[in-house]
This record gives sequence, structure tokens and C-alpha cells, in this order.
Amino acid sequence: MDLVSESANNSTSSYDNEILAIVSSSTTTDPTTASSSSSSSSLANNNTPSRYENQKRRDWNTFCQYLRNHIPPLSMALCSGAHVLEFLHYLDQFGKTKVHNPLCPFFGLPNPPGPCPCPLRQAWGSLDALIGRLRAAYEENGGRPESNPFGARAVRIYLRDVRDFQAKARGVSYEKKRKRPKPKPKMNDSSTTSPNDRN
Repeated sequence: MDLVSESANNSTSSYDNEILAIVSSSTTTDPTTASSSSSSSSLANNNTPSRYENQKRRDWNTFCQYLRNHIPPLSMALCSGAHVLEFLHYLDQFGKTKVHNPLCPFFGLPNPPGPCPCPLRQAWGSLDALIGRLRAAYEENGGRPESNPFGARAVRIYLRDVRDFQAKARGVSYEKKRKRPKPKPKMNDSSTTSPNDRN
């Protein structure tokens, strides 16, 4: 679903390269771990934004540029969940994750033995992290939480559907891993100590 007209293709090639750079640098790590990993460096210099904050700012600027390039151009006040979905579909052209079609012989195989013509898409984890950053950036830039287009029900349903389909197509599980409780340290049992140790 290409939203850029043919006449605007030449002027937006640098924009496409910028999106490609942002998508490539986007990681699927938890934002809390990304910010905590840089907390030691941010303690040294409080004026330096964290890696997460820098990525959030780049994502926000990219989405705002996308709205300006939209035909017709949109303001953030007019942006809805449908426009967010258009943006996510637009980003798929820059994806690097092979997502097998149901008719592909490699559908459901985590490690396919050969190449196939199935499309490359954005990985679910990248999209989920991107929406999380944009949702936070929207509110930081004066948007009201109840009108946040990145938190729209349609966007949440879309992300869930992408997660479920990619899990089936790629043969991977996106289930949350439960944290195992740390084993309790074993106390010295009096029956296991030798009589010499008791004295």
C-alpha cells in the first residue's frame, strides 16, 4: 500500500532511506532494558539522552514526516488508528524478516532448508517496540492519552494478528517467558555435617 505518488517518489527517496536507517537501527529489546543499560553512561552526563530517547525522537520525526508526505497531507490532530496502520503497512517494504505464505512448503519451519519467494516483512517485535515508542512520544508532545492513535484498538488488534501469523509462519513462539524463581540456597542440614564439624 504505497501512499507516495509517482511524482513525489524522487523527492521522498531520501525519506525512504531515512526510514530504512531507522528501521534497521530499531531493536526488539525491551525499552526498559535499553534505557537501563545506558543508565550508567547517562549518570556521567545527565544532558545526554539515552539510546531509547534518541530512537523515540527519530521515530516521532519519521512519523511526522510520513504525515506531511501523505496524500493529502495530514496534521497530527487528524491522525487516527487507520493512518497508523497505513504507516505500518508502508514500513513492511523495508522489512528483513521472511514471513512464509500458508502455501509455501516452508510454512511453519523455523529454519527453512532453502530460499523461497515469500515476502520480507517487519518483524512483530520491531513493530511492537516502534508503536510503544510512538505512543509515548505522542503524549510527550502534547497529545491526550485517550485520543492516542498509537493506542487505538485497531492497532492493538493488528499487532496481535501480526504476532500470531508470524509465529505460525516462522514456526516460532512469542509466548512470554515466565521467570523462574531463584533457587533458595540450601541450608546446612545437621544430618549432613560430620561429628567433627559440630565441635
